[in-house]
Amino acid sequence: MAPAGTRSISFALTDDQKAMQKLARDFAVNEVMPKAAELDRTMEYPEDLFKKAWELGLVNSHIPQEYGGLGLHALDGVIIAEELAYGCTGVMTAMEANSLAQAPVLVAGNDEQKKRFLAPMTEEPLKAAYGVTEPGAGSDVSGAKTKAVKKGDDWVINGNKMWITNGGVADWFFVLAKTDDTAAAGKAFTGFLVPRDTPGITVGRKEINMGQRCSDTRGISFEDVVVPDKYRLGEEGYGFKIAMKAFDFTRPPVAAGAVGLARRAMDEAMKYSMERKTFGVPIAQHQAVAFKIADMATGIEAGRMLAYKSAWLADQGLPNTHVASMAKRFAADHCQQVTYEAVQVFGGAGFNTEYPVEKLMRDARIYAIYEGTSEIQRLIISRLIFGNHDLVTP
Repeated sequence: MAPAGTRSISFALTDDQKAMQKLARDFAVNEVMPKAAELDRTMEYPEDLFKKAWELGLVNSHIPQEYGGLGLHALDGVIIAEELAYGCTGVMTAMEANSLAQAPVLVAGNDEQKKRFLAPMTEEPLKAAYGVTEPGAGSDVSGAKTKAVKKGDDWVINGNKMWITNGGVADWFFVLAKTDDTAAAGKAFTGFLVPRDTPGITVGRKEINMGQRCSDTRGISFEDVVVPDKYRLGEEGYGFKIAMKAFDFTRPPVAAGAVGLARRAMDEAMKYSMERKTFGVPIAQHQAVAFKIADMATGIEAGRMLAYKSAWLADQGLPNTHVASMAKRFAADHCQQVTYEAVQVFGGAGFNTEYPVEKLMRDARIYAIYEGTSEIQRLIISRLIFGNHDLVTP
């Protein structure tokens, strides 16, 4: 027992967080879930849902109050993300892409840049995209070839980005471009904020993905795109650090998204297992099925706690890179396992598009790939732990 007067750890949500959770949960169940299958079939961007979520304050919630936002904390965003993902992770990703693009601005933007790019997003349902990945540079960001050359008071950007979420609907882009061919990767890149209507930007075709199909993913080309120096984000050569620092804030909600999807798959499997009968009893009473559900629930709880802790650390201003990577890696991989087992519980019906779990299984696959593959997360974790074992010592 803790000594009198000491404060123990609390896992209870505040009343405000419970209210936000309920708001997001009701929106996911009543607005998103009824449209998820059709959006998966048509692959249309969920514009109406985005606008409704924006009106409810479920999008851009982390923009500071001085720029018109709610100024919610990272943990608040994680709570919201899990609920939205429960409804449809394609819709959730379409909304969360704004957070990823905005994160570098929150990390390194000056007051003028925040007023120009963040404030308008609280006044109307605008969208943004994070432009880092290239056709030949995914996990190896240092291999990016997009270049920015200084000409007077402007920068001229040339290059191609690929797999850019919100690429076709974004009103502005965060773009990472090489500005020094001779420097090491950590000092070779600079970040820029580029309005969509800047001449020279070409948006490619919508990519047809395995899952999360209503999320808009495209290639973006930059041909002699002129950007004023005032839209340079941070100091020259600090772009790589800014882009990576942004992940400390965006990987927790991505992990929470995987948790939300896994929770949905478990709920679908539980419901079906209590209705489907074999050998005269619901299959939920068979140990082989019951144990699957038990493993699902255990991993979901563990993933949620990792996501919560990584967000909490960020809110305290404490290093969270290792826990954010742990959360993202664990939740992504467990989510895939849960959806696999959910399809197994459904049997042949799970392989059919009339039931929701086949879509959930397809949607889950991307979590081990975007915002850093599971392999990259393991690399980050191992390097940090070998460098400082105290990170995992209470």
